[in-house]
Amino acid sequence: MGASAAFIHRFEPAATPGLPPLLLLHGTGGDENDLLPLGRTVLPGAALLSPRGQVLEAGMPRFFRRLAEGVFDEADLTRRTHELADFIAAAREQYGLPAPLALGFSNGANIAAALLLLRPEALSGAVLLRAMAPFAEPPAAALAGKPVLLVSGSLDPIVPEESVGRLAATLEKAGAAVTHRGLPTGHGLSQADIGVVREWLSGVRAAAA
Repeated sequence: MGASAAFIHRFEPAATPGLPPLLLLHGTGGDENDLLPLGRTVLPGAALLSPRGQVLEAGMPRFFRRLAEGVFDEADLTRRTHELADFIAAAREQYGLPAPLALGFSNGANIAAALLLLRPEALSGAVLLRAMAPFAEPPAAALAGKPVLLVSGSLDPIVPEESVGRLAATLEKAGAAVTHRGLPTGHGLSQADIGVVREWLSGVRAAAA
């Protein structure tokens, strides 16, 4: 599998040329198979790159350690973010991909947000589903108009509204083109999420055409 075998992962080549590849980043307890159906649904025909998080919490895969629910081990997050960015670079070379657009849920959305802030060259943009601010003191970043969709749940017991707002403000300050949509739902994904993501991706593709 080459250098990108540092992460257990699944790769599905594009069936339709010209679509941005999607980097699928699962939530706690998920794996490299978890978000493949979502990726196929929101952007049919796109190449899909789906790694498994390398941290185990009570046997459940995650992308980085946390000290408690909502309290991140920021040193580990920083290290794991750089490792993931290196994996993306190796996978791009191996599979012949342009910079992917991240589609992350929960823990996966949080490390996608960290990628935008620490290694912005790794991604062309991001869909962050149920994300929160990954850093208490966010690093300066230059996102130069990268498109980012934040989708939060107004009934989410895990992600504080304040943290979502802080993340949106951080990304906007860094120059990202941020769209924030709130849905009347909890932490889990809903059919409404799929509709919002598909519509946003359609707009991003139209703008890039």
